[in-house]
Amino acid sequence: MIHLPGKRIVVTGGAGFLGSHLLRRLEQMGCRHVFAPTHSECDLTRMDAIERLFQEFRPDVLIHLAAVVGGIGANRANPGRFFYDNAIMGIQLIEAARRHALEKTVVLGTICAYPKFTPVPFREDDLWNGYPEETNAPYGIAKKALLVQCQSYRQQYGMNAIFLLPVNLYGPCDNFDLQSSHVIPALIRKCSEAVADNREEIVLWGDGSPTREFLYVEDAVEGIVMATERYDKPEPVNLGSGMEISIRDLATEIAAITGFTGRITWDATQPNGQPRRCLDVSRAAEEFGFTAGTPFDSGLRKTISWYQTSRRASTV
Repeated sequence: MIHLPGKRIVVTGGAGFLGSHLLRRLEQMGCRHVFAPTHSECDLTRMDAIERLFQEFRPDVLIHLAAVVGGIGANRANPGRFFYDNAIMGIQLIEAARRHALEKTVVLGTICAYPKFTPVPFREDDLWNGYPEETNAPYGIAKKALLVQCQSYRQQYGMNAIFLLPVNLYGPCDNFDLQSSHVIPALIRKCSEAVADNREEIVLWGDGSPTREFLYVEDAVEGIVMATERYDKPEPVNLGSGMEISIRDLATEIAAITGFTGRITWDATQPNGQPRRCLDVSRAAEEFGFTAGTPFDSGLRKTISWYQTSRRASTV
């Protein structure tokens, strides 16, 4: 058991969506020695920059959230960058954490690492039973390599390194850029803009048949904090809600909440991505007591409300 208040904590990716919520939660917990370096302060693809970070801040705990991420389009356009940046950042950070003998290293992976046709619900033991969905395989495999590193460092050096697999996240402060956003913020923006512009149609990728599971960002933060404090085993752990919804039903629900009443047209010439995603979340509950607490409809309404309020404020 690690009591986080009083520890010196480095959070990578602190300026991002998940990171900003985690920093807020750590502050609420009374953690007063938290450092979340920006890219300009520490380029995580450079070992000399990471070494300088560890020497100057002397952390006890590392929580590695930083990632180069995006939706299907961004993954297709940047496979090399998504592989290299995600692999090199994690490999170097974990090695530095080992050399500096940190008390705890927490690495976040991705469910993009699961095989394309993983049986639903995804069990952690299925992680190596096939190749990931092609459009995001470079990103997923880069992250999965970090699991191997955590496990091998634990085996050889006794390093307390854990690996968490969060499902698709959503919530306030998400990335709503249509070139790089994930499905929920993209749908919220498309529907909201269609309403504002009195458009009668929105066009969405694929055929709407794939299913996805979503975890509200504040629930994800609770899972990360609980795992950081209580979990110390080599096996990876899913963080999810255990729910599953089709993209078609998701689009219909977001359209209803945003007030979009026009046509939803599906462009089947564009990829669907992985056919189904839904996690077995029993290990997180059993190992450190985490279960998601935010109902999906409630989280969706909070996210839409935040986006629309921010959008109005930006146009004033």
